[in-house]
Amino acid sequence: MAETPPVVADDLIIISVDDHVVEPPDMFDGRLPARYADRAPRVIERADGREMWLFEGVEIPNFGLNAVSGRPEEEYGIEPTRYDEIRSGCWDVAARIDDMNAGGVLASMCFPSFPQFCGQIFANTEDKDLALAVLQAYNDWHIEGWAGAAPGRLIPLALIPYWDPQLMADEVRRVAAAGVRAVTWSENPEKLGVPSFHSEHWDPFWRACDDAGMVVCLHIGSSSQVKLPSIEAPFTTMMTLQPTAVMDTAADLLWSRVLGEFPNVRFALSEGSIGWIPYLLERADYVWEHHRRWTGSDLGGRLPSEVFREHFLACFISDDAGLRLLDRIGSDIVCVESDYPHSDSTWPNTPERLAAQLQGLDRDVIDALTHRNAMRHFDFDPFLHVPVESANVAALRSLATHVDVGPTEPRRAFTPPERPLTLTDMLLRAEHPLLDEQAAAEGLNDEDDDS
Repeated sequence: MAETPPVVADDLIIISVDDHVVEPPDMFDGRLPARYADRAPRVIERADGREMWLFEGVEIPNFGLNAVSGRPEEEYGIEPTRYDEIRSGCWDVAARIDDMNAGGVLASMCFPSFPQFCGQIFANTEDKDLALAVLQAYNDWHIEGWAGAAPGRLIPLALIPYWDPQLMADEVRRVAAAGVRAVTWSENPEKLGVPSFHSEHWDPFWRACDDAGMVVCLHIGSSSQVKLPSIEAPFTTMMTLQPTAVMDTAADLLWSRVLGEFPNVRFALSEGSIGWIPYLLERADYVWEHHRRWTGSDLGGRLPSEVFREHFLACFISDDAGLRLLDRIGSDIVCVESDYPHSDSTWPNTPERLAAQLQGLDRDVIDALTHRNAMRHFDFDPFLHVPVESANVAALRSLATHVDVGPTEPRRAFTPPERPLTLTDMLLRAEHPLLDEQAAAEGLNDEDDDS
């Protein structure tokens, strides 16, 4: 039997279905109706030099762990706090393409930053007419000013006005007409103070997604909650557990009425990793075998594992264990991620890390994982704009010899923390309206910080 040829990083063609954009300060210029122009979100500079988004009196940070690619690891954390402290590829589309080339990534789908993963900042705005106008302006910018500025390189992704299911449906149809095939929503809407996945409340939205063939992306953290046994636990505990939050999401949806009643709806478990999937499917099939009759569970004659493979996309940054069990997941539903410019990102070494973990797989499977699955599920064809021979890692990096991938020089001497940082520490320091709510719910305030 012939040996499988070694996987060479330079030969890979990579589409990342989970990266992030730090929105540029001018993104709303000329995109709102005149009556709302002076109420558009804008970037301000505080007296302490930090730059924040300001919207309806609420200050929203936009950096921190969201934008540390290219910095020394010692400087990860809630800093940086200004645009001039982050790579321009975080927010400037031309520089982003340079960084993608330098990292060997052909195409990328980028999640929002300051509005949060499913637009919580807009949804929490009292004036819902303003909120809708701003959300649509955001989507127009993402479609035209971000993805539209680099055809074949950036997959468009839209926010939805989840405070009203009919408005959600209308926005799905509006962006679908502009070529969008992915929207971002919550891994657990009930945590946002709205009905759960199981409620008929959302049927107009599901129906629109079903009609449009829209992928609903459920990013870890999109419930505005973190997965942590205790707020006193080290912060690394949360970072270890967070990808498994969408295991709860997958199980919740797997047994819901949604997948049976809206058969064309697909969910992407964004940044959720894949290593837990074989066990979940094994357990779900066992539950179906032993408990379906007395619980009244009906999946239309299908096993839960079969339903999962028809309705879910699994996405990973680095997951050697999951790749070793790929046959129990399904190679046609797995996509890769880079997570640029977040602290978990593999950039600029994404190809090398992938190549090491893909060793031993057939070339057809490798191509499916690295780009073909993303192309099919998101109805995205980069080869209409970039010839195949110019799309692999080596060809892209040849275009980026001028790009300094860092790490940059430290801004100051590193002083390690006296003890491991906890979630309490991060909540007290973050100064984010949504994290402030979580801190208040935990009974935290600045006076509690004895670090």
